[in-house]
Amino acid sequence: MALALWETLKESITAYTGLSPATFFTVIAVSLAFYHMISGLFGSSTPQHQRHRSMEEEMEPLPPPVQLGEINEDELKQYDGTDPKKPLLMAIKGQIYDVSQSRMFYGPGGPYALFAGKDASRALAKMSFEESDLTGDISGLGPFELDALQDWEYKFMSKYVKVGTIKTKDVPVTDGSIPSETTEATKAPRQAEDIPSEEPAAETVETSATDAEKKDE
Repeated sequence: MALALWETLKESITAYTGLSPATFFTVIAVSLAFYHMISGLFGSSTPQHQRHRSMEEEMEPLPPPVQLGEINEDELKQYDGTDPKKPLLMAIKGQIYDVSQSRMFYGPGGPYALFAGKDASRALAKMSFEESDLTGDISGLGPFELDALQDWEYKFMSKYVKVGTIKTKDVPVTDGSIPSETTEATKAPRQAEDIPSEEPAAETVETSATDAEKKDE
């Protein structure tokens, strides 16, 4: 029964299309594949566009930069991007900038994330990612490194808003740290007091000579 139906179908395909059954089914398969490919190209653009729009709607506009004034390095660490409600800050040569608009670079997971919340002057000058270089100390840098740091500073000044400065550390004065020059200056008057004066000795000599003259008379 099935074989009879297949023979009838083959005859019908040949009669109506002029193609052999194998050629007919090959054309059908190619046509279906071509249809799915075209529909996939044009049909997927709408969901992608919708996803893009939904992502834009979810992204909230950045708040305006808030001026912080003068803060210390520990306070600056609170703005390293781990708290999404706080601005993303970074400092160069003691000047603090709001880099929230470049969160993809300086935020968590970004290529320069370790610079956020710190004064990274030395690291930027040396293009270093070492923890020891994440500091604002630029002493000992060469002229090329200082030029590189200057370029970074110009870039930040032109692109980001300055929101504060880092407090300079006060150097405590400990006991026994008085300079030696001060100590010597303090000792000098005391030594001068200990030296016997020559004037009383001269007066004693004059008195003895007068007494001798009186005795001779």
